[in-house]
Amino acid sequence: MDKIWDNYKDVKSELDAVISLMEKNVKCKDKKIENSIMELIYSGGKMLRPAFVIIASNFGNYDAQKARSLAAVIEMLHMATLVHDDVIDDAKTRRGQETVQSKYGKDYAVYIGDFLFCVCFKILASSATLQSIKVDSKSMSRICLGEIDQLNSRFDSKLSVKNYLNRISGKTAELFSLSLYTGAAESGCSDALSKQLWKIGHNIGMAFQIIDDTLDYVGNADSIRKPAASDLKQGIFTLPFIYAAKKDKNTFKYYLEKESFSDEDVKNIILLVNKHKGIVSAKELADKYTKKAFKLIDNLPENPYKMILKEVAEKLLVRSY
Repeated sequence: MDKIWDNYKDVKSELDAVISLMEKNVKCKDKKIENSIMELIYSGGKMLRPAFVIIASNFGNYDAQKARSLAAVIEMLHMATLVHDDVIDDAKTRRGQETVQSKYGKDYAVYIGDFLFCVCFKILASSATLQSIKVDSKSMSRICLGEIDQLNSRFDSKLSVKNYLNRISGKTAELFSLSLYTGAAESGCSDALSKQLWKIGHNIGMAFQIIDDTLDYVGNADSIRKPAASDLKQGIFTLPFIYAAKKDKNTFKYYLEKESFSDEDVKNIILLVNKHKGIVSAKELADKYTKKAFKLIDNLPENPYKMILKEVAEKLLVRSY
């Protein structure tokens, strides 16, 4: 498990229980599917989303069995979207390891993602209220639509900050929001507190994704745990590119008219994005979302898990660029 949880023994203990629950529920006759999911479970993810469920649940009447079940659902939902994402992107590595689709083939990867979705609904049906199932289903739809929007936007010359923010709101922030909201709502927190935690998740998720997209232009495979400039090579124009292109439309027009990028194109685009301070502008917006998240966290009721949430958010959002 990621060392981020080493200082939070109670959260780490609950996450260990979540992992055990996932292991139990993914057992099936097809051992290739089962083993591939086991590999995903132990692939070195931060377990942020299930941890957020656990943290938010502790603002109410903590029911360990229910919280663990919901945390497992959230993590497996996240895993399923990553598996399908890698199929679409033809990604070879994730988290520094070979992807499911690269190792087992695209057909198996699709079925593995589908199987994970089925397990999610099986656990939900036995552990959550009907209202939460409705919320979860709506969030899953938003996540899928965010992914579809990203697919449709590849090499799209119609750049828009608004469209980008809408896309990452569904693609990334939705699941952060859902994690905190579901944990709170299912533990009996008030509607107002549950919505406050939803907003915290949204702002953390938005800042997190913008920072990730910024690292794509300045990081390396070790720091971002995926091939550097991978989004750009696929024609996915993220915030640093969008900001820079708006400052120098004529120069970027040449690249926006292309339908694929060579390695030389990628190098030149990265230089241009840096030259026109696309990274600086993106960082400034990430900082705004970060400040909103911290302000909302500071206004939470006094609770030991309030500080844990704040410290974890700092580790996620106060990163090197």
